[in-house]
Amino acid sequence: MMGRSGIRSFQLELRPGAYHGGELLSGLLVLELSRPLRVKGLDVAARGAAAVHWLDSRSVGVNAVYNDYAAFQSFLRSRRQLLPRDSGDTTTLQPGRHEFPFSFQLPTTLVTSFEGKHGSVRYCVKAKLHRPWGTAKRARKDFTVIEPIDINTPALLAPQAGVKEKMARAWYCNRGPVSITAKIDRKGYTPGEVIPVFAEIDNGTSRPVVPKAAIIQTQTFVARGARKEKRSVVASIVGEPVAAGKRELWQGRALKIPPVGPSILQCRILHVDYSLKVCVDIPGTSKLLLELPLVIGTIPLHPFGSRTSSVGSQYSVNLDWLHMAISQQPEAPPEYSEVVSEETGPGLSPPPQEAGSSQAPEGPFFAYIQEFRYRPPPLYSEVDPNPPLQTIRRRCMTC
Repeated sequence: MMGRSGIRSFQLELRPGAYHGGELLSGLLVLELSRPLRVKGLDVAARGAAAVHWLDSRSVGVNAVYNDYAAFQSFLRSRRQLLPRDSGDTTTLQPGRHEFPFSFQLPTTLVTSFEGKHGSVRYCVKAKLHRPWGTAKRARKDFTVIEPIDINTPALLAPQAGVKEKMARAWYCNRGPVSITAKIDRKGYTPGEVIPVFAEIDNGTSRPVVPKAAIIQTQTFVARGARKEKRSVVASIVGEPVAAGKRELWQGRALKIPPVGPSILQCRILHVDYSLKVCVDIPGTSKLLLELPLVIGTIPLHPFGSRTSSVGSQYSVNLDWLHMAISQQPEAPPEYSEVVSEETGPGLSPPPQEAGSSQAPEGPFFAYIQEFRYRPPPLYSEVDPNPPLQTIRRRCMTC
């Protein structure tokens, strides 16, 4: 809508897609006028930061005392003058469409865009038009940053395994040992992949127990030395009941990763972590819980075993989860309390789930994305990285 100033439109244009650290952010500032306009200055600024905020309350007598926690961390702060205003002179722009190109060199390391319950990571470009004897005209355009996480590193390719056991004690004499042994092939996965869960559940009690597995997302917010956590179940499976005195084996039980945002590990005030929790529901007592760490990345596993796969497909970012998030509506996962143990450590009790929440992944990841390619093609090797199965010695579940 055109005002008395004669400005028909004042907007920022950026190319479609997401950005990553070290890239050139370029765009246009478009100004359309219906009559001549005197301008004192015109500038654009790129901003990016993480911010967290929450309130905690405690009772003091009959009163409630609130503690306010907030923190801020800046990643990007840059400004460009498109029409200088240092001299104090004005510039007259004629009617019509005016385009002002601009560009910013993004820092080499950024944090992935994120929207959470108590904090966010946001990036934007702001424009300001300074006019004599008038208020400044403003425009804003948000953009998304996806920092690549390559799961093809030794730390993320290492198998994860663990063992937990407990002695069940219940008032109706449901006594006996219960144990879990679980293992997954690696620590790093990408959205859309299937995690084969290998587990052994040994039920020494007098009643059936039910094994479960779930992927848990933990959002951690840090401010003034305090921490706030929000946990949610993003995917889960339930096994068949294990009869009393029996043992159950999971030989690669499939658990598919839904379209969730990647892990955020390099931010001082905000973290997004994932874990695989394998638990056993024991009647009359608390759950037995085993937790294995996960990292959700963006660059998938290189298919070195495939002789026909192209180099480009090996090094491109796996971003199918973006389209999955738009086109598919996954089945609502169970409540967090149904999956995890009731035995939580101090300061780590999960907040209650909101009624009717769908546990959908949060974050501005569903616009566009571009492909990253960082590494050169792999060197040719005469040694087959995937030898025949008969030459591989079977490994112990806990090795």
